[in-house]
Amino acid sequence: MPEWAELDLIDHHCHGVVRRDLDEAAFQAMLTEAGGEMSTVGGSLLDSRIGYAVRRWCAPVLGLEPHTPALEYLVQRAALGFEEVNARFLAAAGLSGLCVDTGYVPEPILTPAELGALASAPAYEIVRLEQVAESLFGTVDADGFAGAFQSLLESRTREAVGVKSIAAYRTGLDLDPDRPSEAEVANAAAHWLARDQRLADPVLQRFLIWCAVDRGLPIQFHVGLGDSDVDMRSCDPLLLMGLLREIEPTGVPVMLLHNYPFHRHAGYLAQVFANVFVDVGLATHNLGDRATAVIEETLELTPFGKFLYSSDAFGLPEFYYLSARLFRRGLSAVIDAAVSEGSWNATDGERVARLIASENAIRAYRLDRDVHA
Repeated sequence: MPEWAELDLIDHHCHGVVRRDLDEAAFQAMLTEAGGEMSTVGGSLLDSRIGYAVRRWCAPVLGLEPHTPALEYLVQRAALGFEEVNARFLAAAGLSGLCVDTGYVPEPILTPAELGALASAPAYEIVRLEQVAESLFGTVDADGFAGAFQSLLESRTREAVGVKSIAAYRTGLDLDPDRPSEAEVANAAAHWLARDQRLADPVLQRFLIWCAVDRGLPIQFHVGLGDSDVDMRSCDPLLLMGLLREIEPTGVPVMLLHNYPFHRHAGYLAQVFANVFVDVGLATHNLGDRATAVIEETLELTPFGKFLYSSDAFGLPEFYYLSARLFRRGLSAVIDAAVSEGSWNATDGERVARLIASENAIRAYRLDRDVHA
C-alpha cells in the first residue's frame, strides 16, 4: 500500500459528539441531515449508502464483521456504551489535528479538548460568528451592537484559529459584497433586536463577515449540503463571487465547506481566487462508496494546495472514523490512477497527498504558530 494511503489527516472542520447512549431511532436521526426520525412510510435511514458504509467500515472498530446487520451493530454499540464507542472511533480516525466549530451545541457534546484527547491530537477552536452576535441579544441596544460585537469577537477569537459563517442558513449566499455603514448596521440591529434572537438579517451578516475579515483569521462558509432548514437554491458558492472579489486583496483565507452538489463550482472558485480553499466534508460519509467520485470531480479544477480534509462530524463518533476512512480511500484511488497511467510520478502523488492531508490546513490556519486548544 502506498505511503499516501495511511497519512494522518487534519480535520479542519468538525463538531462534538454526544455524551449519551443512542437507541435505534436516535441513531437513525443523527445518521443523515434529515433532522428527525424517519417515518415508517419512508423506510430506514440505515438502508442508504451511509448506512451500508457504517456497516462495512465501522463494524470492525466495534469488534464486528464487515457488513454486520444493522440491528446487531446497534446492539453491540449499546453494549459497549457511548464512552467506549467515542474513544474507539476518535482513536481510529488517524488525525493529527482538529479544528472544532463550537457554535452548535443542541445538547451536551464533547468539547474540543475532550475530542483532542480521544484522538491524541491537538484540537483548535473555530468560533461561529452568529453565535457570538446572538449572545449579545438583550444586553445591548442598536447603537451599541457594532462595538460590542467587535470587542466580543476579538476576545472570543484570541486563541481560535478561524471563524465560521452560516449565512447560507440565515440569508443565503447572495450577499451585497460591500462593507455596511455604521448607520446601516445600527438600523439593521434595531430591527433584529426588536424581533427574536436568531440573526437572519443580510446587512448584519455582511457586518459579521467584514468584522471577521478585520480579525484576519480564516473564514469558513457553509456551502451546499445541509439539513432541511437550508435553502439549497441560495447555497451555490458562485453567489459569493462579489464578496470574494472584495475579500481577496486582504489575503484572508476563505474556506468553502461541504460544497456538494456544488463541488465543481467550488473548485472553480479555488482556482480563480488566490485565497479560496475547499473541502467535501459531510458529503464524504453521506455518499459512502461514492465519495471517491466526488473527490475526483472536486480535484478537476481545484489546485492541490487549496483542497483540505474535513469530516463535519457531529453527534456520532462514527463520522470521524468513516469520513477519514472514505477520504483516504477516495484520495488514494485518485492518486493511484494518475500515477499508474503516467500522468503523475510517485513523487508527485506523495506531494499531493501530503498537501491535502495536512500541509494545506497547517498553512491556511497557521497551525504551526503557538495556539492553545
